[in-house]
Amino acid sequence: CHADSAANSPAKVAGDEEATPATGALIGPVEVATLTTGLENPWSLAFLPDGEMLVTEKVGNIKRLEADGSLIGTISGVPTVVSAGQGGLLDIALSPTFTSDALIYLSFSEAGEGKTAGTAVARGKLVGSALTDVEVIFRQTPKIESGHHYGSRLAFDGAGHLFITLGERGKRPMAQDVSNHFGTVVRIWPDGRVPDDNPFIDKPDSQPEIWSYGHRNQQGAAINPWTNALWTHEHGPRGGDEINIPESGKNYGWPLITHGIDYSGQAISEATGREQAGLEQPHHVWDVSPAISGMAFYNHARFASWKQNLFIGALAGRALIRLQLDGDKVIAEERLLGPLNARIRDVRVGPDGAVYVLTDDINGQLLRLTPFKG
Repeated sequence: CHADSAANSPAKVAGDEEATPATGALIGPVEVATLTTGLENPWSLAFLPDGEMLVTEKVGNIKRLEADGSLIGTISGVPTVVSAGQGGLLDIALSPTFTSDALIYLSFSEAGEGKTAGTAVARGKLVGSALTDVEVIFRQTPKIESGHHYGSRLAFDGAGHLFITLGERGKRPMAQDVSNHFGTVVRIWPDGRVPDDNPFIDKPDSQPEIWSYGHRNQQGAAINPWTNALWTHEHGPRGGDEINIPESGKNYGWPLITHGIDYSGQAISEATGREQAGLEQPHHVWDVSPAISGMAFYNHARFASWKQNLFIGALAGRALIRLQLDGDKVIAEERLLGPLNARIRDVRVGPDGAVYVLTDDINGQLLRLTPFKG
């Protein structure tokens, strides 16, 4: 991992105008600066208060970078991860009170007995270049033999709750069974305790951490800064990627309803169609799957044209998706970075107001985006 100073000059990259539903409003081309190359399948990015950055690599590393993208070093003390299939070191988030407690939160695939594994969340104190006093505060139950659909993103709301998005590990029917954590959004306090008002806390044979269920593989989560509501997104099967605004105790349908089909080309065997009474409809859906990952609302004063926008990475779609919002309603879509032909794994808004993205590759990159000024 190193900063490529020769590649650090911005390049003009036009928006891909093939997908512009609703109003079709475009922000036009952006300038792209390559800050860092040589990241090994980077998965997530967090900004420290001084502008430095922490980047997780799926293999199990956290790289610490200067604000300009140059490498400072590798953080020690990271929990051991199962880096296989879709598992590894996944999301990273700073404690809302990081300036006083120095806590870092990580989601990752944790080994169980034999060949089993499951999504877990740990936290540790960042002291210099090390994580200390690391403790696991949540474990997905049960651990199983599967390399698929770990999720997972972390989001703190304004009340201090920690939301964790989880995949259903490729075991479709289990997403409808609240006796396990598969295909759920989990809501806990930062130390792992369960809030008293969680919807399943007093229900027999239910996991008390569950907030919502019936999800597939959730790789995006963020708190809407204008409403303080949690937004998530998840991969559909073959088609049917969707955004949800998960509400307490509600069932989001997978696999009983879906806008996608099986990878074989056949219908999902459990599905009755796209709608069913008692099951929530997606807030926004793509019938053709971009394979979405990462999510960031733009609420910075620097670029007024990006206000009320939501940025989402696309893996198979190899683009950065910009959704223009009117309240909660998606009124326009634009595809950016298409000419780079890169899988976009994560997207964040930096303290400087620029948009930062990570490309998912064995030689992954950290890019900084700003509007093109000509």
